[in-house]
This record gives sequence, C-alpha cells and structure tokens, in this order.
Amino acid sequence: MSDPAEKFLTSAERLHIEAHIAEAEKRTSGEIVVNVVASSYHYPLAAMLGSSFLALLLGIVVALIAHDENMWFFLAVFSLSFMALHELLKRVHLLRRLFVTKSDMKEEVEEAAIQSFYRRNINHTVDHTGILIYISLFERKVRVVADQGINEKVAQEVWQKIVNIIISGIRSKEHGKAIAAAIDRCGDILTTHFPLKADDRNELSNAVIIGRGK
Repeated sequence: MSDPAEKFLTSAERLHIEAHIAEAEKRTSGEIVVNVVASSYHYPLAAMLGSSFLALLLGIVVALIAHDENMWFFLAVFSLSFMALHELLKRVHLLRRLFVTKSDMKEEVEEAAIQSFYRRNINHTVDHTGILIYISLFERKVRVVADQGINEKVAQEVWQKIVNIIISGIRSKEHGKAIAAAIDRCGDILTTHFPLKADDRNELSNAVIIGRGK
C-alpha cells in the first residue's frame, strides 16, 4: 500500500519548501526541519472497536432479514463480518478514523512529534535553536516543536499561528505554498531573537523528511 505522506507533496513542492528553509536560515542561526508522516500511530484499538460495532450491527440486520433467531447463526455472521471488517478498517484510514477520539489523536501526535524531534537530533544544535514542523496526515494535525533556547524567548502561542497557516493551506489544497509561508514566518521569528552569526553553519539537512523512520 502506498504511503500517503509520499504523495502529499510533489517533487516540485518539496524543492520549493527546501529552498525556503535555506533562505530562512541565511538570516538566522536557527535550524528548521519539516517532517510529514502518514500517521502518528496505527490505533489498533480503533480498528478493534470499529469492527466489533459494525459486525454486531451487521449480524443483527442479517438475522432480522433471514428471520433466524438462532444464536449460532448470529455468531457465525458476526465472526465472519468481524474478520472482514477488521482487515478493512486496518487498511481504510478514513473509516478507521471514525473510531478514534480527538483526544487520542492529539495525544499521539504530540508524543510522535516530540519523538521525531529527538530522534532527528534537532535538540543538538549549538545554541538549542532548532524547530521541527511536524505534519501528521491521518490525524490532520500540525505540531511545532522548538528547542529550549527558542522557548525561553518565544511564547507557545506564537507557534499556533504557524500551525494555522499550514492547516489553512492544506484545506485550500495548497500544501507546498502553506508550508513555505510557515517557514518564512519561522525565519522571521528566529531572526528577531537569533540573528545569523559570523561562524554559523548549516547543522541540519534542509530536505523535507517523509515518514516516521530515521
């Protein structure tokens, strides 16, 4: 099955974003990283609950249509339906999403974004001025994670505006432009507090990272 994250941005959009990262980092000692993932978690419980609920409903409907009140008949329909629906929910993201709570999605994206931040060594920049823009497609959420050097000077509310820029662009189907605009804004914020230093070097790759792997 193809990875939705691979299709989210075209090659041209990735190059456009990477160019904006390079331009933004010419003005600041900060580092900006973009990571796009298909999902922050696979939500096995949602597939289990969803398939159980739908199989139960289907079992009742089939029993009523067949006018068969035998419990074994119901259990047979339920079991077969459950197995088929469970496989379906594991593969069809939009259907599985119906059985995932908003609070669970928020928690998983938060955790996955922080894991990505540390796994990619964004916390290892010289002045702790790294930023991760993390986009999780299944949950339709964006998270900005900034290192402690930035958080000491920039309020968390500022990053919500960055998130809003990207979400608005995704809704308008202008993914690349929105992410590039968000990067430009990050560059403005970083330049104010962390202007380019004479000995600055590019500590992290500008390439857009696709997927959760390293």
